[in-house]
Amino acid sequence: MKTLLFIYNPRAGKSKIRSYLADIIEIFDRAGYQITVRPTRRKGDVVRWINRHAQDFDRIIVSGGDGTLNEALSGVRIAEEKGKRTPDLGYIPTGSTNDFAISLGIPTDPLRAAQVAATGEIFPCDCGTFNGTPFAYVAAFGAFTKVSYATPQQTKNSLGHFAYVLEGIKALPQIKGIPFTVQTDEDTFSGSYLYGMVSNSNSIGGFNGFYGKEPVALDDGLLEVLLIKEPRTLAEQSELMSDLLRTNLRSRHMVSLKTKKISFISDVNVPWTLDGEFGGNPNAAEILAVKDAFRVAIPPKEVHPALR
Repeated sequence: MKTLLFIYNPRAGKSKIRSYLADIIEIFDRAGYQITVRPTRRKGDVVRWINRHAQDFDRIIVSGGDGTLNEALSGVRIAEEKGKRTPDLGYIPTGSTNDFAISLGIPTDPLRAAQVAATGEIFPCDCGTFNGTPFAYVAAFGAFTKVSYATPQQTKNSLGHFAYVLEGIKALPQIKGIPFTVQTDEDTFSGSYLYGMVSNSNSIGGFNGFYGKEPVALDDGLLEVLLIKEPRTLAEQSELMSDLLRTNLRSRHMVSLKTKKISFISDVNVPWTLDGEFGGNPNAAEILAVKDAFRVAIPPKEVHPALR
């Protein structure tokens, strides 16, 4: 019989997973798995359990928010570095944002997500590393970093992308740019930036379409980079606000590119977030794309064009 380790965060998303546990386990049983269930109790549990037991199971399914997913990815990467066999992952999103699930077309309904996690197609997905630490979909710094997670969901639902930008714009006059020297394999440039993100996602902070109408390919071995320059005058500030509202990535106030590798060097320590969680405050960061970093169960590929 196939074996499955189910790890769930009982506190994620106001503990909504508790109401579905019996039905989820029944779904796994019908899919032919012998099931081991573990609730998390503290930060790092998912990393430790996957690192220790990855090769003992045919599939590992995690339930929680983006932070739980980040831990699962870290556990898989650590186990692989030790030469262990790693199983396919399944993901049941029960957090408040669930960017990774949105990007992969994974349902946010726990029972539908459980069915996909147990029986879905397996997709080899890229990830990034930040100074060696893996992240599933985004590393970010600066002005907008906390906005996506602080904006009420009701506001997001009614105003969409506009809500995210509006919340960020409110803070622009009080924010100072962070001086960086930025280096890729193709170019080196310097500037002062209000915000930056390096991502492999179609959704950031619960909002879709940051990189335009064409979906981001999640398995091309590249990361998307967006940097917002600090405006020097009131006129430039006004122009930047207009470009943000229109998602004009060709703005002279933004840098948008794709790359396999990018480095940020500053004279000051800079706080970063990785998948919405605090990622440290180094003055130098090297970010790499890792192609086909992990295998995850998804709905049929026609559900989401980024996976074609």
